[in-house]
Amino acid sequence: MAPSRSKKRRPSFRRLLKTSGVKLDNKLRNRQMKRQNCDKKQRKEHRKMRQALKGTALATPRPLDITAKRPEEEEEEEDFLESLPTDMMDDNDLQQMSSFLSRDLSSCGPAHSGKKRKSEVVPGYEKIPRKMAAVAEKEVVHLLPIKDRTRLIPQSMHREVNKQPEEEEEDDDEEEEEAAAAATQEVEMGSAELIDGTTALTPAQQQEARVRKIQDRKLTIARLASTVIAHPVNNVKCVKQLRGMLMEADPCVAVTVRKLAMVSLMEIFKDIVPTYKIRPLTAAEKAAKVKKETQQLREFEEGLLSQYKFYLEDLEQCIRDWKQKKSKRSQAVSLERYSGLAGVAVRCLCELLLALPHFNFHNNILVALAPLMNDPVKTVSDMCCRTFSELFHQDKVGGTSLAAVRVISGLVKSLNFNVRPQVLRTLLSVRIQEALVKKDMKDMTPSVKAMRHKDKKNNLSRMQRKWKKAEEKLQQELLEAEASDSKDKKTKMHTETLNIVFLVYFRILKKAHKSVLLPAVLEGLANFAHLINLEFFDDLLNVLQSLIQSGDLTDRERLHCIQTVFTILSGQGDVLNMDPLNFYSELYAMLPRLHAGTSDDDILIVLRCLDAMLIRRRKRVSLQRAMAFIKRLSGLSLHVQTQASIGLLAATRAALHSFPRCDFLLDNEVQGSGVYLAELPQPEHCNAHNTALWELHTLQRHFHPVVRQLAVHLSRGAPSEGGAVLPLELSRRSPVQLFADYDVKGMTFNPPVAPPGHKKKEVFRVDRWLLDSDLQQLVDDTLRSSQEAELDFSTTRKH
Repeated sequence: MAPSRSKKRRPSFRRLLKTSGVKLDNKLRNRQMKRQNCDKKQRKEHRKMRQALKGTALATPRPLDITAKRPEEEEEEEDFLESLPTDMMDDNDLQQMSSFLSRDLSSCGPAHSGKKRKSEVVPGYEKIPRKMAAVAEKEVVHLLPIKDRTRLIPQSMHREVNKQPEEEEEDDDEEEEEAAAAATQEVEMGSAELIDGTTALTPAQQQEARVRKIQDRKLTIARLASTVIAHPVNNVKCVKQLRGMLMEADPCVAVTVRKLAMVSLMEIFKDIVPTYKIRPLTAAEKAAKVKKETQQLREFEEGLLSQYKFYLEDLEQCIRDWKQKKSKRSQAVSLERYSGLAGVAVRCLCELLLALPHFNFHNNILVALAPLMNDPVKTVSDMCCRTFSELFHQDKVGGTSLAAVRVISGLVKSLNFNVRPQVLRTLLSVRIQEALVKKDMKDMTPSVKAMRHKDKKNNLSRMQRKWKKAEEKLQQELLEAEASDSKDKKTKMHTETLNIVFLVYFRILKKAHKSVLLPAVLEGLANFAHLINLEFFDDLLNVLQSLIQSGDLTDRERLHCIQTVFTILSGQGDVLNMDPLNFYSELYAMLPRLHAGTSDDDILIVLRCLDAMLIRRRKRVSLQRAMAFIKRLSGLSLHVQTQASIGLLAATRAALHSFPRCDFLLDNEVQGSGVYLAELPQPEHCNAHNTALWELHTLQRHFHPVVRQLAVHLSRGAPSEGGAVLPLELSRRSPVQLFADYDVKGMTFNPPVAPPGHKKKEVFRVDRWLLDSDLQQLVDDTLRSSQEAELDFSTTRKH
């Protein structure tokens, strides 16, 4: 017989899943609520037990020989009561113990006796005995309670306290030291108040107190600094204490202490900062388990970076307060003395910019110092400009220079070109010239010293020599690949830097060509003209020619324009088919205006222009033009200083070598028709072939030996061999190098002048024609006699 089918419908699988999930959630929620209730109930019972034990301790009668407890003993009792185990007690034990502990034990009668009359109640303080000198002190020590069937019996014992005399003496000494320290502090506070507010102290005493305080602060700074430098990883927290001294509040020593703290922190960071940039750790790196040394290094780097950041913020805030003329809340430093404090802060930022170009927050220092390059205070402005120039000069990679150039460009644009010319002159120190780039790449490229074949043969086997050769070849290829990558990266940085520099220059030429920045712009264009793109040549030449013809430029600015034009034409602009005759005439007419009273920098620019105009373009210069310049240079060398004369004579020698047919200027004979016109501004039509270089004969009697040597050499036709040939140290150096070598800015002769010789006469010579006949006869008799005769000039001779 088939089983009867159930009338209840079987639920579907989806419904079972749904109901099972709801049931599971309800079960978990109920279990969690039950656990919370149990924990809450247990915490409540524990709290009641602690209160009961505490009440019992307070209500426990004190023995007759025990005095009032000290606070330390009460704290020990509370700690002991709280540490009693209550987990092993059930509810009945807790109830009995609470009822037992709630009894009034202050009376001697039973716990449930009737109430006494008020007159029979003895006050509690009357039961406390007076302290006797001979009675030893005792203390109550609570023990674990005894559990009975019906109750808990608390246990305690008495312990005598024998205070030794040595401890008493130590306590007395400590109390005396604390009292002395408090008195000293009160005296110092009183002295500070007297120094600040009243005239109770004499000026000498005030100065004495100030010197003593400064000496104490110096010792503290020295101790903290030496601690940090000795173990930077373990003692980086001392930097925070030093930073706290930047907020010195004592008015009499605030400025000095803050300056010392600033400089000390700067030197500390220069010493302990690593040679790499610290990057922040990712979440995965923080969660990963590392070694103890690695974790210690991470903590050191994190602490160092945070302290360095706070230090830079303090310096920037000091400078900002000085610029905005904000009065400090503490009034510790007046606004008049705040300028010196801000100057030290600027100096610290400059030192950190030069010493730590690789470390974090370097761009923040650049942004903070860039506006100070245009500061009205000349010392601050010169310091910042000098720092940026040194930064450009020492940067061999290009990343730091690129960031600094960007900041300067933004500063010039934001101030609408109202900046000092010195700000733009700092760009002249950027290392983007070809010679400097090649030198930097040579210094940065690592070299591998291969093992000699003799050493390989003596020390290595055949197979080892084979492996050694392959290893050296592979290492050399790797180094070459690394050098090529660094070269490409550096070239990219230099290209971007050069674009920003020329963008600044072209903006000024276009929008502010009448500003005071024009000389600096022209000097920069002359310095970097060989790197200008060929597409800008036509427009730039037209702008420079219009500036020269305007007549608003000085002689030096015109020289910079001429140098820029011929630097362009002697480089990539050589493909341009043009004759810059106007620029030749401009320089030719400008040379007579240079003399010993003008700056030597003008002569240096002239030497660079002559090198680009005559030597590099010798195939495009006519003979008449070359002879005119040689004649004018020889005349100019007569009325300039010594180093300028040497440079001009060296330029004349280079021109004579480039144009050998100009040697007939050394002859007195006339080579053609016409008369030499020295004052004509056109070099092509001055008839320079009808004159001679008579100035060389005059220069041969110059006081300087090098000038005399060059004049003799040129008068002989500048030979390369023979008696009038120049030594190697003069013949192999360019005019610009000779000008720099024999510079007399240090007010010293080069070479030094030999001192006059002292010749001692051994034989006395008598000039007989200076004496009359009687004296001549007397001298002859004296010389003929063998005995020594003494001449007496004090007596008068009778006629």
